[in-house]
Amino acid sequence: MKIKEIKELNEKDIQERIDAEEAQLDRLKLNHSISPLDNPGQIKEARKTIARLKTELRQRELNQQ
Repeated sequence: MKIKEIKELNEKDIQERIDAEEAQLDRLKLNHSISPLDNPGQIKEARKTIARLKTELRQRELNQQ
């Protein structure tokens, strides 16, 4: 997910997306521990997406103060 796409979302959508991405990350980690993933880079990309979402949420929180 690109930063431009994230900026277009509202806070509620961002939080829902964070929850969904964290669930996806948990599934990827579990699947990878059972049998290696074809593309283990997916785990890294999922972590980066979560970080982008949380960063945008925090920026909005700081700008409101």
